[in-house]
Amino acid sequence: MLIEIHMLQNHSPSNLNRDDTGSPKEAVFGGFKRARISSQCIKRSIRRSNTFREKLDGHLAARTRRLPELVRDRLLKEGISPEMAEVAAKKASGFGTEAGKEQSDLKTAQTMFLTDSDISAVAQVMKEAAAEAGTVAKFEKIAAADLQKSAQLKGYRPMTVDIALFGRMITSEAFRDCEASAQVAHAISTHKVDHEFDYFTAVDDLKDRTNVEEDAGADMIGDVEFNSACYYKYFSIDFDGLVDNLTGVSAGRKDISDAERNEALDLALKTVDAFIQTAAMTTPSGKQNTFAAHQLPSMIYVELRQHKTPVNYANAFVQPAKQSAGTDLIQDSIAKFKAHVGAMTRGFNLEAAGRFVLAPEVAEFKIEGLDVEKVTDLNALCSRVKEVIANG
Repeated sequence: MLIEIHMLQNHSPSNLNRDDTGSPKEAVFGGFKRARISSQCIKRSIRRSNTFREKLDGHLAARTRRLPELVRDRLLKEGISPEMAEVAAKKASGFGTEAGKEQSDLKTAQTMFLTDSDISAVAQVMKEAAAEAGTVAKFEKIAAADLQKSAQLKGYRPMTVDIALFGRMITSEAFRDCEASAQVAHAISTHKVDHEFDYFTAVDDLKDRTNVEEDAGADMIGDVEFNSACYYKYFSIDFDGLVDNLTGVSAGRKDISDAERNEALDLALKTVDAFIQTAAMTTPSGKQNTFAAHQLPSMIYVELRQHKTPVNYANAFVQPAKQSAGTDLIQDSIAKFKAHVGAMTRGFNLEAAGRFVLAPEVAEFKIEGLDVEKVTDLNALCSRVKEVIANG
């Protein structure tokens, strides 16, 4: 089943995701300049949020270059000598590349998504190689490229939910790649935007104001670019693909017991719940100490499809939304969204096993020809989504 999540979220002045010059990211869409938040930024804000981590505690990986340190610490806890553990860390720095070239700073060349099982497997390979070598000198002569091809690293290791959702691509043969089961679009504003600048100064608090000879001006001046935008966000989750990643089916594994599959199904449902909750409640952290733009979505619309035919409704805003007499920017964005969804659904016979909307400030939410269930709160939305999946 395919789960598609559409959000409209209006933010006050902010710089949630900036480019290399410090400017808010933007894009041209429909011939107009739009505010933009990159999909990478959105995914990281979800993955690193307290909500996501608390709900899925024990089922998450870490994205890091610090595999050598992690392996060294684990070996030291297992009683390996500091000298051997240091050599092992050096060897582990060669993981993450096909060539296995060791790094001088004890970090892998590639930033990798690593599970606890991955780290344990690498530490075990190092422990056995060190024992077989017998001496530090002999251990140093073993190539990292040979160690990462160890048969022990080829076997199946469980995937965490964040890797199962967002995927993993690693050049090293020691770790299995994973196709993402979730897709996240770049968020774009439903309307055209113009950036603005905040001019600011800093003044010495202890400056003597009574001393006319002391400079009365600011000690520092600067500016920061910002905008205010109502964003359209789109997410999709291939629920079957998520379960396949969690069970190992996507890696070719076949010996899966009913108990394992049921456990994966339960975890996948829990993951969908956590994803929707977190996507709704989490905002990127860019310049938030300056702007504190922590607004919640005005609308969350979810469609569940038996057929994996994803549909991004961004074209609802090809003609930018705008405020007018009696209609604000959010209201016009919702109206454009409803009109587009209705037209696309009717025109292309788009079927859905369930359609749900959370729009707390909208008294009535109707799309011509569609059965859309309006829910009262976020918990109810997640519960209804899980019910349809469980019965699907």
